[in-house]
Amino acid sequence: MKVTNGNLGKLEKEYAGYLEGDTVSRFFHDFGIKFAAGHWCAGDFLDRFTGGGYNPNLKSDIVSQLKRIKAAGIDGVEFHENIFIDEKRKKISRRIAEVKKTLKELKMTPTNMNTNLWTDPYWKLGGLTNPDKAIRKEALTIAFQGAEIAAELGCESIALWPGADGWDYNFEANYGTLLSRFVEGCVSINRKAKSLGLRFGIEAKPKEPREGHMIIPNTHCAILMAKKVNEAAQGSNMGVAVDYGHEMMAGIEPAFSLYLAREFNVPVINFHVNAAKWRSNDEDRIAGTSNLWELVDFCYAALDTNYQGWFGEDQFTYRIDPVQAMSLSREFFANTMKKALLIWKNRKKLLAAQETGNAGATLEVVKKVMF
Repeated sequence: MKVTNGNLGKLEKEYAGYLEGDTVSRFFHDFGIKFAAGHWCAGDFLDRFTGGGYNPNLKSDIVSQLKRIKAAGIDGVEFHENIFIDEKRKKISRRIAEVKKTLKELKMTPTNMNTNLWTDPYWKLGGLTNPDKAIRKEALTIAFQGAEIAAELGCESIALWPGADGWDYNFEANYGTLLSRFVEGCVSINRKAKSLGLRFGIEAKPKEPREGHMIIPNTHCAILMAKKVNEAAQGSNMGVAVDYGHEMMAGIEPAFSLYLAREFNVPVINFHVNAAKWRSNDEDRIAGTSNLWELVDFCYAALDTNYQGWFGEDQFTYRIDPVQAMSLSREFFANTMKKALLIWKNRKKLLAAQETGNAGATLEVVKKVMF
C-alpha cells in the first residue's frame, strides 16, 4: 500500500464522508490498495439444503463470472485450479487461453491460484494426509499442476486450503502422522512454487467440511507450519493466506495474527475478506456487515505490518445478486480501510495511549473515527 503524508491529507478533504461509486476506485488507486475477488463470488451458490443452487438461471462458466466481477468494479481475480482441468485431472489448455484472453480484454489481473483437494469425493479422506500413499502422491501432482497453471496465467501466488485434511472423531487419526505427512507435502509444493517464481500460502480454518478439526485449524498453526517448511527450504517463500472469516470462526483476534506472522518472519501471502460471526460458522457474508471493530483493527494491522498484497473477496452471498454483493463488499471494505487510515494518521497518539495500558485512553483516540 502507498501511505504518505500527502495522501493521508486527502482523507478528510477529497475523501470526506462515505465513499462510493468512482470515489472508491480513486481511493484504492491513491493508497495502493489492491482489491480482488475469487471467481466463485460471481457464480451460483449451493449448499446441502439447496443442492441445485440458489440461482439456477445464472450462467456460471468462468468467462461469465469474470464479466460479473468486472461489473462490480473489481480488477483482480483469484482462481481455483480445478476449473482448468478435466474429469481426468488433466490441464485444459484452451480454457487457460480463453481466460487469459478475457483477462486481457477486461483489463483484469490474476492474483492467486487455490489448489482444490476437497470438491471431488476422491479426496474425502484427505489430500496431503490421505492414508493411501498413492492418493497423497496424486495430491502433490495436482498441486504442482496448479502451480504451473498459475504461472501460465500470470498469478503471483498459490494457496492451499486443506479442506479434506483432518479428522471427524477423537482417536480417528494419529495427529503426529498427519502433521508429518502435511509438512512433507508442503515442503514439496513450496519448492515447486519457488521454482516457478510463485509464493505459497497455507489457509487455515477450524472445521468444515471436516466435522472435528482441520489439520491447520487457525492462522497461528499455519504460521508454525510455514516456519518449519521455510527452515527446511532455507528461505521464506512459504507464508499464510489469512481468511478473515476463518479467524472469526476460530475466535482469535484477526489483527493479532498479522503481528504474530511478522514476529516469526512468516510472510502474509494473501487476504480473504468477508464477514462471519464470532465463533460461528464460515458464513462468508459481505465484508463489513459484522465485527466492524475487529475489521478496522485488522486493516490497521495490515498497514502497521506493511502488507503489500491483495485483499480478495471470498464470499457466498446466496440470496443476493452476486454483482451487487461484490460491489457492496468492495465499497464497505473501502470505508473500513478509510477508518483504519484515519487512525493510522494519528498513530502517535494511539501508540502513546497504548503504552499507558489504559483501554479508556485508547478508546478516546479512536472513538470519533469508529462512530
